[in-house]
Amino acid sequence: MRKFVPFTTLEGAYEFVQAVKTCTLFSSKVEGLPALWDYVDLPADGDGRTKWGARVEAIWAWKNKLPATYPDEVFYGKIPGGLAVLMSMDHLRAVHYPQVHQPISHCSDLAQKVYEIIRLDPAETAEVRAIAMERHACSKSRFDTALKQLQVSLNIARDPAAGTDRDRWLTFREAYPDFPI
Repeated sequence: MRKFVPFTTLEGAYEFVQAVKTCTLFSSKVEGLPALWDYVDLPADGDGRTKWGARVEAIWAWKNKLPATYPDEVFYGKIPGGLAVLMSMDHLRAVHYPQVHQPISHCSDLAQKVYEIIRLDPAETAEVRAIAMERHACSKSRFDTALKQLQVSLNIARDPAAGTDRDRWLTFREAYPDFPI
């Protein structure tokens, strides 16, 4: 793995993502996949606005801010196993999407139903969850599993134009219309 200079800024994180193509946010459990956590030069404990510390706060903000700031260059999503990643759009387009995308028909019944909720009315997680739980009598845990499956299979994506505070979900096709489905 190439050596990187530790960084403290959004711009440094952007350059890192472009260089490594894909990185997890916090976990270095995936062999060959770096974790942003390991390269951010901010205190892990303290110096933040919350009990989580400056490093966690920065990474958590950057996961949404990078795709919002660089929508044609950075993707936030989940990989098989459910880990959150940041990925260069070039890598998503050329490698990850062709290898990982699954048709919605290959997803669980509940994931297909959650997909339909999002397809008909893109919304934030809490709203989609409330609708799914009411219509399909599922638990929060089952909903979370279905939502994760939809992200991993690249059937839904976080709306890159939603800002940085909340996750608003779109079909992958609506978020990225130039990808073949």
